[in-house]
Amino acid sequence: MAVLKLYRERLQHNYNHLNRVFQEKGIDWGIVTKLLCGEETFLKEVLSLGVKEVHDSRVTNLKAIKNMAPDVQTVYIKPAPKKSIPEIIQYADVSFETELDMIRLLSEEAVRQNRLHKIIIMIEMGDLREGVMGDDLVDFYEQVFQLPGISVIGLGANFNCLHGVMPTQDKLIQLSLYKQIIDAKFNIEIPWVSGGTSVTIPLLFTHQMPKGINHFRIGEALFFGLNLFTNETFEGMHANVFEFTAEIIELNQKPMIPTGVLAENPSGESFEIDESLYGKTSYRAILDVGLLDINPKYLLPQQEGLTVIGASSDMLVVELGENELNYKVGDVLHFDLKYMGALSIMNSRYIAKEVVA
Repeated sequence: MAVLKLYRERLQHNYNHLNRVFQEKGIDWGIVTKLLCGEETFLKEVLSLGVKEVHDSRVTNLKAIKNMAPDVQTVYIKPAPKKSIPEIIQYADVSFETELDMIRLLSEEAVRQNRLHKIIIMIEMGDLREGVMGDDLVDFYEQVFQLPGISVIGLGANFNCLHGVMPTQDKLIQLSLYKQIIDAKFNIEIPWVSGGTSVTIPLLFTHQMPKGINHFRIGEALFFGLNLFTNETFEGMHANVFEFTAEIIELNQKPMIPTGVLAENPSGESFEIDESLYGKTSYRAILDVGLLDINPKYLLPQQEGLTVIGASSDMLVVELGENELNYKVGDVLHFDLKYMGALSIMNSRYIAKEVVA
């Protein structure tokens, strides 16, 4: 049986560490829970940390969060699709927006539901995902800020999400200047400049974070403790809040290279023969997990000497070398995960989820 485990104490430790950092800097922050794919067992663990704000990209997940913790501020972290607007107004206190037509529809629905819906206007800062172009921001804001049922509480930006554009001090200063322009032009005070995500955290420690950036949205750093500039674990944080285990369902000593006429496998992969491996064998284990659940490149074996070879739809092949640890059928192998690996496993209904103290 394959299981994804969440370690409660490690999660609490990482949360406390980040909370101290942000409090010392006077920064507001929320937890991004889209990784959890609405898994209520894990969501309850996050909410029990004492969080005040939760971000997600699925309305159904925000609904579950609101049902469990009505007082937590919920944030929908992508522009609203038209058909989802009634549910977004009902279950999201805040949303990230970039389209005037959709904001007008949000306004109409907020009035119908007698609610005030808060928005953060996302600005394009080079990564070319969502965002209003900077040259259009003043005109954009002018058409938004007086809409009934809508309150603009922030300007924001994303980095490193599509093309890998990294945040820099200059880009964040530019983002802060947009707020100053809007504040001066319209004689208002926008509360937040939301330029902080997990990838931006290192700039806090190198004193490159402009004072104007006062809001962060954090997911990967909380669950993986990862410095995305160095790919190393932040000092004082745990990298293994999650652990994945899978059972060995076959174990045999086999040739190290395939034999026969080779063609593309069902995943479209082609293999080249390493002639130096002719005649050599190793122990190979088959695990009860496959591409349906995770891409093998996101699995990090905890045991030395293990190599993930590949996977088909429902089985994963791991090379054990000489099997010096004497694994046998029925034993369990342990893996750490990369972010995208945890995301795909969370989205698999075939993988059990457990909380460990």
